[in-house]
Amino acid sequence: MPTAARLVGALFFAALGWFCAELFKPLLPEGTAVGLFSPVSACFGVLVGWTFTGKRADQTHSGGPGIGLTSSVLLVFWVLLTFSGYRMLQKALNKLYHGPVEALQDMFSLAVDYLQLAGQSPQLVAALVVGGLAGGWLTERVARRWP
Repeated sequence: MPTAARLVGALFFAALGWFCAELFKPLLPEGTAVGLFSPVSACFGVLVGWTFTGKRADQTHSGGPGIGLTSSVLLVFWVLLTFSGYRMLQKALNKLYHGPVEALQDMFSLAVDYLQLAGQSPQLVAALVVGGLAGGWLTERVARRWP
């Protein structure tokens, strides 16, 4: 059921996803094709904000910042899983793996590599933490104001 809290959560985390994707792009090796990285990250922000943040802000009226921080972690998880899976699929189509287990292992290895790369940027980590806290707080306030 659509609510104001779900809408605010979706919009806020879409913006956070886009912003963090833009902060992550310069960390990638030169010549890396980024393609739809920012729009896909924003789409995951919409999904996380609508289905997780907004839903929980409607159910409880406490712990908004904690819900927002968890939403940031979920956003990172889904973006990492998607783009490491996409990279693994590209490698698999070039026949760089000997089997599906090796491909899945490399997918998780790629996700860990991307996570380590993101962890090197204090601006990106701060944006995710502060943005998550602010998004949870804002979504909770909207849920209280317009139930």
